[in-house]
Amino acid sequence: MKHITYNTSGTCSKVINLTIDDDNRIQDVSFVGGCNGNIKGVCSLVMGMKAEEVKKRLQGIICGNKGTSCPDQLSKAIDMILNS
Repeated sequence: MKHITYNTSGTCSKVINLTIDDDNRIQDVSFVGGCNGNIKGVCSLVMGMKAEEVKKRLQGIICGNKGTSCPDQLSKAIDMILNS
């Protein structure tokens, strides 16, 4: 198992806690801050998925004119944990 605490940038959420197992499946993900319902939805949808697939689906999603989003920040956290 690998775990990171990722400090987000450019979003309402401030931190992502992410755990993946030895098969690179997401075992736990939580956000600190952000839009409560949306964050709960994203977390529920990605649980058990292959981290690389989640990264591919979420990277580049933007929120308003921020240039990033909570899902995009999750893709960055996944990239960091996969390459650590």
